Amino acid sequence: MEWKTDWGLRGRMAFTMFLLFALYVVFVGVLTTYFGNFLFPLIMLGGFSLAQYFFSDKLALRSMGAREVSADEYPDLHRRIERLSQQADLPKPTVAVADTQVPNAFATGRNKKNATVAVTTGLLRSLDEDELDGVLAHELAHVKNRDVMVMTIASFLSTIAFFIVRWGWLFSGDNRQGAPVIVAILVSLLVWVISFLLIRALSRYREYSADRGAALITGKPGALASALMTIDGRMDRVPEEDLREEAEMNAFFIIPIKAGFVGKIASTHPSTENRIERLRELEREMETA
Repeated sequence: MEWKTDWGLRGRMAFTMFLLFALYVVFVGVLTTYFGNFLFPLIMLGGFSLAQYFFSDKLALRSMGAREVSADEYPDLHRRIERLSQQADLPKPTVAVADTQVPNAFATGRNKKNATVAVTTGLLRSLDEDELDGVLAHELAHVKNRDVMVMTIASFLSTIAFFIVRWGWLFSGDNRQGAPVIVAILVSLLVWVISFLLIRALSRYREYSADRGAALITGKPGALASALMTIDGRMDRVPEEDLREEAEMNAFFIIPIKAGFVGKIASTHPSTENRIERLRELEREMETA
């Protein structure tokens, strides 16, 4: 397989991280000016964020209710991931399964050596062999592109601002004036909104890149397109209770949970229709090459 570096994705990841870094330099500066004792909770939260970074894979699996499974439990799934990992020139990731009827998959981990690919039992029941390969290859493409790590770091920075928006008033100390607290919370809210939009924009692009990567790994763009249609159709039949349970892990899903206009604005994924259209175009290109 001839893997072509997606410089568009690399550039967007670098630009997003640069903007987030600049944003948080200003953020800390404003908080220090208006709220001198705010550095302690920031440092404390930064320590928690580092811990979360190193254990992000375990936290993600626990949030999804997924567990690591052995080759004895899911031999076919292990064989598929091992074969596709070889085709993608990747170490075989840890394999995990979540027992839920929501048909989905996600990848997590700081780098290629400690990556995990998780699928739901609903996904395994929904797809045929080629479609399943397409979805697994899509998740491996995320690992190959290293965008999981970038999204993890960016999300931690956003979490700091959200934490202050929610709990900043607790760290006012002996300061009895309300103005510094209000300023800190308003600035944190602005930083969180900007971070949120930057992360979502990057997330949508990285899905297109992972789709292209999956097509290169399997050589079958149509299989992933078919899987997207199958999953999208089945999502409409999943009970609302199950969708609410999985909502917190929407950022990892190959198919996002839809929530009307607000859901589209904050979507981590482009529309299924656009993804399928691009995959069909790629399929035609590969057939004529």
